Amino acid sequence: MQHHISAITFLVDNYDSAIAYFTQTLNFALTEDRDKGEGSRFVLVTPKGSATSLLLSKAKSDEDKAMIGKQAGGKVFMILHTDDFWRDHQSMCDKGVEFLETPREEAYGTVAIFKDCYGNKWDLLEPAPANLN
Repeated sequence: MQHHISAITFLVDNYDSAIAYFTQTLNFALTEDRDKGEGSRFVLVTPKGSATSLLLSKAKSDEDKAMIGKQAGGKVFMILHTDDFWRDHQSMCDKGVEFLETPREEAYGTVAIFKDCYGNKWDLLEPAPANLN
């Protein structure tokens, strides 16, 4: 039996601005955008080459709204793998992405923490050759 995670719910305040951020700033693909009625949509954005998507979910309740940008508390929420750290780091910087640290070399690869447009922390990581799995 095989399993994989196909999507992770990601709380947003607005579908269209979230789609724009993920597709234009982080270079994800919009893989699905289906109207579910009553102002709700089924929206998936996917890093190119990834089997896992983010399911953009518009926060409606006060509890959900309070979680936007804090989905992992103060910890790194997502790790975005890249095959070329410096290319993607430069592209993201050019598009105004806020990196919280200078890129660093670790045993597991080249990495730097950045904030998304909501304040969630991510790692941009190019794994070291021995850590590509």
